[in-house]
Amino acid sequence: MKLSDYVAGFLVKLGIKHVFVITGGAAAHLIDSIAKTPGIEYVCPQHEQAGAMAADAYARATGKLGVAIATSGPGATNMLTGVCCSFYDSIPALYITGQVSTFRSKGNTGIRQLGFQETDVTAVFKPVTKYAVKINDPQDIRYELEKAVHIAHSGRPGPVLIDIPDNLQRMDVQPKLLKSFVPKTDKNNSRLLDSQATKCINLLRQAKRPVIILGWGIYLSGAEKEALKFVEKSKLPVAPTWGLRYLFPATHPQLIGAFGTHGTRYGNFAVQNADLVLSIGARLDTRQAGSPHWTFARGAKRIVVDIDPAELKKFKRLKMRIDLEVNADAKVFLELLNQKISVTKFPQISNWQKRIAQWKEKFPVFRQEYFKQRDVNPYAFIKALSDEALPNDIIFADTGCSLAWLLQAFEFKKGQKLFSAFNNTPMGYALPASIGASFAINKKPVICVTGDGGLQMNIQEFITAIKHNLPIKIFLFNNHGYGMIRQTQDQWFGSQYEASTVESGLAFPDFIKVAKAYGLKTVNIAKTKDIHKGIKEALRLKGPVLCNIEIHLGHSVIPQVKYGRALEDGEPLLDRKDFFECMIVKPHQASLK
Repeated sequence: MKLSDYVAGFLVKLGIKHVFVITGGAAAHLIDSIAKTPGIEYVCPQHEQAGAMAADAYARATGKLGVAIATSGPGATNMLTGVCCSFYDSIPALYITGQVSTFRSKGNTGIRQLGFQETDVTAVFKPVTKYAVKINDPQDIRYELEKAVHIAHSGRPGPVLIDIPDNLQRMDVQPKLLKSFVPKTDKNNSRLLDSQATKCINLLRQAKRPVIILGWGIYLSGAEKEALKFVEKSKLPVAPTWGLRYLFPATHPQLIGAFGTHGTRYGNFAVQNADLVLSIGARLDTRQAGSPHWTFARGAKRIVVDIDPAELKKFKRLKMRIDLEVNADAKVFLELLNQKISVTKFPQISNWQKRIAQWKEKFPVFRQEYFKQRDVNPYAFIKALSDEALPNDIIFADTGCSLAWLLQAFEFKKGQKLFSAFNNTPMGYALPASIGASFAINKKPVICVTGDGGLQMNIQEFITAIKHNLPIKIFLFNNHGYGMIRQTQDQWFGSQYEASTVESGLAFPDFIKVAKAYGLKTVNIAKTKDIHKGIKEALRLKGPVLCNIEIHLGHSVIPQVKYGRALEDGEPLLDRKDFFECMIVKPHQASLK
């Protein structure tokens, strides 16, 4: 059996039905084998970056391994941004690159390159993968594939890469003689976890202003049911991170809302005034906790549960005290909490719940007057989109203002899910990701939310959606600029805009004309009165659709927390009297100026 045939068969046994590929000389055998192997097919995006992002989203939408293949040199390096998305968000994906033949390899000669399009791919990708290996002996192929897949799914998940020289791809191997990989058994720390779960419950019982933070790790560990059970049993307020916003319908009685540097005012007031924060599966990075780190929930006891011990260790360097560190899988720990909470009574926290409700009423994300404006307000549009979207819809979002507006204002229904490359957040992610997800869910509809800057990064993937008639509904926030960068320039450069507007160097096409040229159906929304009608039409039309929403560049994400201020004090700044009335804990010194 040819080695490349073995690789294709291996992928089929894993249950992988689609592989995203761009061909090239060093990947030709791999792709040829996939074409000839029943049970799997390849999909051709227009750029390797898009292929990697599609594989990443394929994994997000299903929980199964996403796979992308590229050729050597520039083909491989073009995948890097997509691989980073998988790495920083802990997505299990397998990236396979073809490499120049071993007899064309530079080896240890010290020269930069010998073979055409030769690049040391494993060295490039090692910092952003859990495992990257070059196959030097064809007899190692089974071992390395099994090892890579195991590593991708174990512990904190993540991407892996296998680099296979062209001449090895076409060599014969005997499957029965290939050595296998046997993973080591993890040590059981059940006694320690049980003790920590007991301590956690006791701390929660003593709290008067508790908040539960649930993060992306809940999804990665398959702990969504356990998380919902814990929240409902405990009756405690819950603040999901961006990655888990979808889990709680807008009507959920314990839902606080989004928090962080681009969170809601009421979400940030609740988290910052808590006397205990239990964080499960959330890294509490700078976007979630603000800067400096120690200002986050500074009046609270902090409990952090994370599967990655390095994430727990970082807090010492950041000078952020953690009262209870738990190194555990989110699902395992939640199961323990649910066992213990069933025999535990929690004290009434009705005053705290009333205070949170008051903040939500006083600082709503969406205001009815937004619909009275002539021109489209982005928050009004997001409210309308959440009204029209159906239960179980899957949404993929890009980055920048469109992502922040969506996560602040979208009112989720049961079964809906929202994905984005939350931590790498490259411009251009949403469209290829939506393509990958659509294949993963048997070409069911996917809602794609993006901005004009992001769409330009991978606009060539329009044709991929057209070729496969994918029902992707692309909602384009078209503000003719880089809104989030412009907002940053408002904060730091006195509104001196450089490389962020048309006037300062950017250029944008007529997206409607471009979409029509590719063959997409189009809808245009330029006024508030057209919002609901336009959304309904875009969702109704078959196949891929571009819905262009004209947004004035002056619309900002509100609030946005400037570096050096604590989360509760986002811009535009509140009147100091109103602000101080909202604070239970002592305000940060920057807020006193």
